[in-house]
This record gives sequence, structure tokens and C-alpha cells, in this order.
Amino acid sequence: KLSGKAQTTASGLSEGILWNFQEGRPAYELLEYYGIDAALLPEIVPTFGVQAEVNASVAAELGLTPGTVIGYRAGDNPNIAYSLNVLNPGEVVATAGTSGVIYGINDQFNFDPHSRVNTFLHVNNTPAKPITGTLLCVNGTGILNSWLRKNLFSSDKYSYQYSYAEINELAATVPPGAEGLTILPFGNGAERILQNKQIGASVSGISLTTHSKGHLARAAQEGIIFALRYGFDIMQGLGIQAKTVKAGDANMFLSPLFAQTFATVTNTEVELYNTDGSQGAARAGGVGAGIYPDFTSSFTGLSCTRTITPDAALIPVYEEVYHNWLQVLNQQLISRS
Repeated sequence: KLSGKAQTTASGLSEGILWNFQEGRPAYELLEYYGIDAALLPEIVPTFGVQAEVNASVAAELGLTPGTVIGYRAGDNPNIAYSLNVLNPGEVVATAGTSGVIYGINDQFNFDPHSRVNTFLHVNNTPAKPITGTLLCVNGTGILNSWLRKNLFSSDKYSYQYSYAEINELAATVPPGAEGLTILPFGNGAERILQNKQIGASVSGISLTTHSKGHLARAAQEGIIFALRYGFDIMQGLGIQAKTVKAGDANMFLSPLFAQTFATVTNTEVELYNTDGSQGAARAGGVGAGIYPDFTSSFTGLSCTRTITPDAALIPVYEEVYHNWLQVLNQQLISRS
């Protein structure tokens, strides 16, 4: 759109399952299998470097200088990882917006044979030094929080009774485990970590004499975090071992309860940064255009706003709650098989 040229990267093709990792080339076998002409593949350019220039018509529309260098391109999750300076094996990034993602860096071409998580070439991959990113996605993350707010925490469809901060405060008044209330957050389509099953979202264990809106709010946050933990365990089985997770100080990580529970359930230190994907793209574009001489210099000014450590006393408590949640999930999976 910016240049008028159709271009892609090896990382971009890997996100589309169109890359042969072992041989370092497009997956022509897959194209042949599906009867797709390989000539339709766009030009493959490096992720960083002078790829093209903004053409005159687009420059006029956007108020840019014609000929402005296009020096970087990447998919949303690899780019968010770059925004947080997540480039080396063992480093992990998380997001918790409409969907929730954990994306971890490795230097091995490991993959999940059940395709519950997906492995891409990361933005700094080179033939001499392979760097991959393994991604898990939970579709039902912030959208569950939003659904609760619209349907259970509002006076009508358009007039909200509670802010997200107030809902978080209610959730924080309830003990871990929400006194037996369990929520599965899988209500936003097929879930990759469940091998593309659609089991829907569900609430179980309701006590009409015990549970309140605060319990629902807490169980929702815990259910989302447990779903992310479920996928994180799969990633760890592929060799991604992390003690620190980086995230933008945004979306559900704005909730102190969510951030603390995530750190405790995953037993990782969570570092929150005041950054986002747009900043990451700008920094990376500067590297590609030669404004920054290297990756390190592009992160000048990036600073951690908050660090959350696991609550050691609650780790065994949440382990028990998580395994109870797993039992509910497994029952649902069996009933839908």
C-alpha cells in the first residue's frame, strides 16, 4: 500500500505456514499440493533494511515526504515482541487484549506436532543464527472481560454501571479460586490450544448463596490466566523456559490483580513497559533505515514501569485451583469429543 510493491519476508511467510524451516526457503511443496502458482509469491525482502520507498500519491495523502524509506515489516506479535526488546532465546512477551498471547523466543526449530502453538521465524532470524518465536493464542481473553462488563456490570446495554477499575476492585475482594466458581473463557471461536475445538465459554460451580458479581469477575480473570498457563506449559515442553515475561502496561495488565495473578500462576516475574506495537515498528524502522546502527541503540528510552513478582505463599494455592480448573476443562473436552 505504501510503496505500490508486493513484498514479504521469510518471517511473514512462516506466519502463513509457507516456509520450509529446514531448507530455509518458501514451502513450495505446500503451494504445489494446493495448486497455487509459486509465481504468485511476492518478492521476499529482509525484515530490516531498505525494502522500498513511499510513493508520491501515498506520501501526499499521508503528509509524508515522497521517497521515505520503508525499512521494516513484521507481523503483529513478532513486532510487539520487538517493541519490548524480546529478541533472545528464553525471552517471552505476553499481551492480554481482546485475545491473549504468549510469544517466546527460541534458537531451535521446535514445533508442536498437534499445532496447539505455532512457531514462526522471529524478526531477527538469520540463516547463520536461527531465531524463532513460538506463539500461543487464547481468543477469549479481554473479550470475556468486556462481555461481563456489558451484560452483568451495566444498567443497560449502553450505560455502564462499573468501570474496569471498579470491576477489578470487586474481584480483589474475593479470595483466590473464587470460592469454587470456575469460568472457561473459550467463547470466541475455535481455540488453537484446544486443537481447534469450539467448546464455548462456561461458568460452573455456582453457589446461589455464596457467589456474587465479584466472584464472577475474579473467576473470569483466573480462567483467562489459567488458559494462558495451559498454553505456556505446552511452550515449555518445546524448550522455552522463562523466568521473566515482558508486557506492555496496557489492557488487562493494567489490573494489579490480573498482573499479580498471572505472575503467580506462571511463576514468572512480570515486567511492564510503557510501549506498544507502534513504538516497536518505529524503532525497528529506524534500524532498517540506518538511523540506528544496531538493535540495542534503538531501545534508548525504553524503561520498565512496574515489576511484579510471584506471591510465593499463593503459588501452591493457585496450583490447586488451576488443577481444579483443568478438571473442568477436560470434562468439557471429553463431552465435546
